[in-house]
Formats: sequence, C-alpha cells, structure tokens
Amino acid sequence: MTGTPLKKTPAAMGRDAFVRAYGGVYEHSPWIAEAVFVEAPNADTVEGLHAVMQVAVLAAPHDRLLALIQAHPDLAVAPAELSNLTAASISEQTGAGLNQCTPEEFAAFRQLNADYRSKFGFPFIVAVKGLTRGQILAAFRARIQNTPEAEFNAALEEIHKIAKFRIIALQETLA
Repeated sequence: MTGTPLKKTPAAMGRDAFVRAYGGVYEHSPWIAEAVFVEAPNADTVEGLHAVMQVAVLAAPHDRLLALIQAHPDLAVAPAELSNLTAASISEQTGAGLNQCTPEEFAAFRQLNADYRSKFGFPFIVAVKGLTRGQILAAFRARIQNTPEAEFNAALEEIHKIAKFRIIALQETLA
C-alpha cells in the first residue's frame, strides 16, 4: 500500500458510515461516495480513495458533471448568504480570508461572480486552500477569459483538488 493510510478504511466503516463520512467530499454530491464504496486495498489510502472518487466523477455523464459544478457556492459571499454554504465551504473560504475582504475586494468578487455565472452558467471554482484573496481574484480574472469547455474542465480539476483536501481533513475527525 502506497500513500497516506486512511484512519478508517471503507471496509472497516461499512457502506452507510462511509457515505455519511465521505458523502460531502464532493459538494452536495453523495452519489460519488455511494458509487465508490469498495473494500479494495487501493481505496485504503488518501491517494487511493481520491483516485477512485475521481474515476467515478469522470465516468459520470455531462449533465451530472454540470450539476456537480453547479452545486458549488460563489466565493466571498455576503454574511447573509453563509447559510447556503456547507461547513466545509465556510471553513475553506474563511481559511483563505474571503470573510475579511475589503469593500473593494468584496465588490470585485460580487461582480466577477455575476459575470462568470452569466458567461458559463456555473460558479467560479478554485481550491482556495493556500491562496490569498489577491491570488484568487487574479485567477478569477484570468479564467473568465477562457472558453466554456476549458472552464468546465478547469472547474472539474479544481473540484478534485478540493476533494483531496477534504479527504485529508476528514482524517483528523475520524476516530
């Protein structure tokens, strides 16, 4: 077995417990955890489980992938909108300082969120862990210039990064 061992393997958890624990790794998409529940050794590491989950996502039809992308929240939302975010999204956005935007940054995020959704039909997605607000805004401004196909693929790549961060974070909570 190569990689970081899971604190609790899928086989040790059982299907229901596994889906409860890992169903939120991909935003509002427990179908992915349901699809990958296996007792195979290659899913007993962070990297192995992440790889298996990626394969399940990539095997999904386009409309399901679009729904996965659309399940993600906008970045730097107003405090009144926080109730629409999952605990993981709130933690990730707070960790990147998106809750501490200056009025100018907040206005830029709101405008970019609106322009991006108008152009692509889904929210801008970036794995914010380790990024500053300035880096996130720069990525936003660069990627809004992409084609819809390039941005669809970029969104999925970022979703996979987020999922891996979430799998790693879950290891700290599983006893």
